[in-house]
Amino acid sequence: GLIGMNEALLNFLDKDIASPEGRKFTLEVLRFMKERLIQYQLETSNLYNLEATPAESTSYRLALKDKEKYPDIITAGTKKVPYYTNSTQLPVNYTDDIFEALRLQDELQCQYTGGTVFHIFLGEKIKDIQAVKKLIQKIFTNFHLPYITLTPTFSICPVHGYLEGEHFYCPKCVIKQPCEVYSRVVGYLRPVQQWNVGKQEEFKERKEFNIK
Repeated sequence: GLIGMNEALLNFLDKDIASPEGRKFTLEVLRFMKERLIQYQLETSNLYNLEATPAESTSYRLALKDKEKYPDIITAGTKKVPYYTNSTQLPVNYTDDIFEALRLQDELQCQYTGGTVFHIFLGEKIKDIQAVKKLIQKIFTNFHLPYITLTPTFSICPVHGYLEGEHFYCPKCVIKQPCEVYSRVVGYLRPVQQWNVGKQEEFKERKEFNIK
């Protein structure tokens, strides 16, 4: 797999992954990697997978190492807390328009042979089950990518329990009560406070999709 394709494009081509030039080069890279994997399979009789690697800790650690060696290199995040965008995904703050994001990611995500998923990050859960059904149907009718998740943010108060949305402090408690905020770090839900600092910075910058 690979990480930081968006930042690689910015550094070498001065284009991001949403641009026509960026998408074209990204497709060339992914197709080259698939061809090379087929070659390895023929040579070794082993099966290999082209995966959109989650890079939960690596996206931060490698960006930090690169910044130490090359201070002017372009990364996501900040100078103190850099990170690389996962695989060939859009920057986390690129758009809140889900269908724009799907259009830009569809062909790229279809190049992988495993481990790829499009996360639909939401500010809070969608309460209308029919709206959820219609959204999923519309996505899989109009796009080809293999997997999606619906990921609402929610919080847990020690006193009041489940709270919809992001609340680092409970809005119901009289005394200021810290809460755990849950979202999907990569493929699974975990309290944001337990993420590494790079993923926490990613969470701060993340735009949630506006589902109308």
